[in-house]
Amino acid sequence: MADSSKPTREQAEAAVRTLLSWAGDDPAREGLLDTPKRVVDAYGDWFHGYSADPREYLSRTFEEVAGYDELIVLRDIEFESHCEHHMAPIIGKAHVGYLPDGKVVGISKLARVVEAYARRLQVQEKLTAQIAGVIQDVLQPRGVGVVVVGAHECMTTRGVHKRGVSMVTSKMLGSFREDARTRAEFLRFIDVGPGR
Repeated sequence: MADSSKPTREQAEAAVRTLLSWAGDDPAREGLLDTPKRVVDAYGDWFHGYSADPREYLSRTFEEVAGYDELIVLRDIEFESHCEHHMAPIIGKAHVGYLPDGKVVGISKLARVVEAYARRLQVQEKLTAQIAGVIQDVLQPRGVGVVVVGAHECMTTRGVHKRGVSMVTSKMLGSFREDARTRAEFLRFIDVGPGR
């Protein structure tokens, strides 16, 4: 069922034409004729996380793991997001770890969780907390750790214009928060040396 409060595609394309005019260009000129369609298509891709359910990705688990109960880490999950303040890109990597409590999830599902939250308008702190929170809620592991490193184009292409700057956020839950050894092991796993 369609959301009646959501603007139509035609309305979205008209909004893009308005922005093109506001910027000082002519949306009727040849080079911009298809731009509204392309921008709306791009928005469909960039923000498809709103139609994804991260909890569903984690719902299928495996219990036949021969008693494995040590740290599981998926690192270097590349993501693209957009900041909710300027709608400028955030490009980065997420590192996700958890200590299973009898069940594990397929590793691609962890990457899908990152993707589902990243493909929404975001602030990095919220993105980090959402990833950790849903893993904790659905899998009920003994602990979860998430570290996100992102470059924010709202800071590099406007405002202070500082390039080469990255932001690091982390969220530690359960044993990752309570046990310094678990946290240290996770941080060792995601740090592979210089240049990270």
